[in-house]
Amino acid sequence: MIKRLLIANRGEIAVRIIRACRELGIETVAVYSTVDKENLHVKMADKAICIGPAPSSKSYLDSNAIITAALRTGCQAVHPGVGFLSENADFARKIEKAGLIWIGPNPETIEMLGDKVQARATAFKAGLPITPGSDGAIDNEKDAISVAEKCGFPVIIKAASGGGGKGMRIVWKKEDLAENIKIASTEALANFADGTVYIEKYMVNPRHVELQILADGKGNVSVLGERDCSVQKNHQKLIEESPSPGVTNEMRQRMTEGAIKLFSSLSYRGAGTIEFLVSENDFYFMEVNARIQVEHPVSEFVSGIDIIREQIRVCDNQALEIPSEKIQLSGWAMEARINAKTPGQITKLQIPGGPGIRFDSFIYQGYSVLPHYDSMIAKLIAYDTDRNKVIKKLLCALEELEIEGISTNIEEQKEILKAKKFIDGNFGTNLYSELFPTKNK
Repeated sequence: MIKRLLIANRGEIAVRIIRACRELGIETVAVYSTVDKENLHVKMADKAICIGPAPSSKSYLDSNAIITAALRTGCQAVHPGVGFLSENADFARKIEKAGLIWIGPNPETIEMLGDKVQARATAFKAGLPITPGSDGAIDNEKDAISVAEKCGFPVIIKAASGGGGKGMRIVWKKEDLAENIKIASTEALANFADGTVYIEKYMVNPRHVELQILADGKGNVSVLGERDCSVQKNHQKLIEESPSPGVTNEMRQRMTEGAIKLFSSLSYRGAGTIEFLVSENDFYFMEVNARIQVEHPVSEFVSGIDIIREQIRVCDNQALEIPSEKIQLSGWAMEARINAKTPGQITKLQIPGGPGIRFDSFIYQGYSVLPHYDSMIAKLIAYDTDRNKVIKKLLCALEELEIEGISTNIEEQKEILKAKKFIDGNFGTNLYSELFPTKNK
């Protein structure tokens, strides 16, 4: 049994993991960079240890420093959170080699799913529909043209490793293909140390839908419904909800069956997400995130399951608390990501409350938002019996939320929730650019 766990991350996800560990009776060790000394996760953990200076490459991405910290503080396990080293197979191997428990899938699974070309092939074998595109990596213009013409323009060039919009280029005509492959490959190499790219048919304004799963590593898989993550700015999610207003019961059933087959075949362990693009009545496999997701709270609301707690339990070789056939999904949940547009000190913070409201964050009045890390500073989540009620509830909560001293995206989130297309549920990934044509840069 895990008695002490190190959290290889920072911010709101580190705070979230600490809370789950407290319920499980597990002591926590926080790691932090020199500029994060006053971060909330450092204050909340049972122990804290500095692992380096502000740059992530010298602190939160320093695998040796993290493992040393875990061993010196007597930890039995390491939770990677999201981002940073959470999907790094080499880091997972080092953790296990050091005799520690890795809170995530085994390194071989991470490696396979982290390569999107290989993940597409694995999903296809499991019977999932995949987006038309190249069978493997593209490394010459002749093959690229052949694939693109077969798919039909526009096409999208994607990095085989990584994500977040890096190494991604949309191409509308053959003449621009070669140049964009070079640009995408160069960007992928710079960001992920892997310049491998592949081609897919580019779907104009699809929905982005993902399924949340939990699995015990022994073939047992629980699906906690789907999330709609279509509201995005430059491929960065802004609002997520569960269930999706654009998924039919028949489509949901097919997605669920495919996800269970895929994750069972992998003997997957822990929390994970399978992502799809949805166009009209069809859906296509996009990728798997072999970790917890930022937007997991909406799935927790509709399922009533603490996903972080279950993730830790199954990686500690315990059985799934609630088997798939007993999971009951109900109601509607929606999350708005609160992003800082500027660094600076928070001079006033008023947090909303009431039935069905949750605020996940690491900020507090007097805290200084830093320019070194991700801009997301909080998640505001609402839950109610149906979509119309949850939209109104989230709007009321956003009205109540006050963050002064820095600039945030709170007003933009309100505008999105008030937009007719959003209220009607009739939108895709282009919604943000349609509402804010001059801001989608």
